[in-house]
Amino acid sequence: MLYESLLLLGVLAATFMLPYIVLGMVFSIKVPGSASWLHVFLILGAYFTWYWRHGGQTLAMQTWKLRLTMANGSAPPLSTLALRYALTWPSLLFCGAGLLWALFDRDRQFLHDRLAGTHIEFKN
Repeated sequence: MLYESLLLLGVLAATFMLPYIVLGMVFSIKVPGSASWLHVFLILGAYFTWYWRHGGQTLAMQTWKLRLTMANGSAPPLSTLALRYALTWPSLLFCGAGLLWALFDRDRQFLHDRLAGTHIEFKN
């Protein structure tokens, strides 16, 4: 997660910070906080679902040889990827409870993976 976070800083710098700097400095437009959060949610959603859809791996997952699949090993459909992404937010924001879930899960899966029907597997 730490490595993924470092990569996301670059993604957010290019797709969030730069447009907001231009809007503020050039056009003197101040974007409301709620719109900013929605923007971050959509950008990160696009990043994750695109990478999961194209090979089942984000850049960080490629480094650690992890891949997202359905429980049966097939590629997840877009609707499942969107559900997994949406479920990841409460999984993280409730003090990481959905991540801690993996310590007690019989297959060592995160709560959002269990609920979405997805599976993180080690790819040789």
